[in-house]
Amino acid sequence: MSTSSKFLQFFRCRNLDVKDHQARSVELAGRKLVANFSAPWSGPCRSIAPTYCELADKYPSFMFLTVDVDALAEFSTSWDINATPTFFFLKDGRQVDKFVGADKVELPKKIAAVANLASRF
Repeated sequence: MSTSSKFLQFFRCRNLDVKDHQARSVELAGRKLVANFSAPWSGPCRSIAPTYCELADKYPSFMFLTVDVDALAEFSTSWDINATPTFFFLKDGRQVDKFVGADKVELPKKIAAVANLASRF
């Protein structure tokens, strides 16, 4: 199976209220994606959430998703999540970068760098 035909299940980051947070399939072909592996009980995850949503508004060409590591524990383990929040940056289904932590200064820098990198492809 090629990368372009693979599907991953995520919880959507925004535009859904709590009762609608259901696992969704997202095809990654041709997409730039930021996946935030997060836990609702985590202080750092709650702290970075507003910044993450601001970045989602700033970079509409990216798909911003949040994965609840408790609700999708097996899936999260398959991504080797050892701390939350952990952000993965993917282009065409391939990981191009990773960022661990809730640094409100560094996360926007990382996303800008990935956006610049992705625009060269």
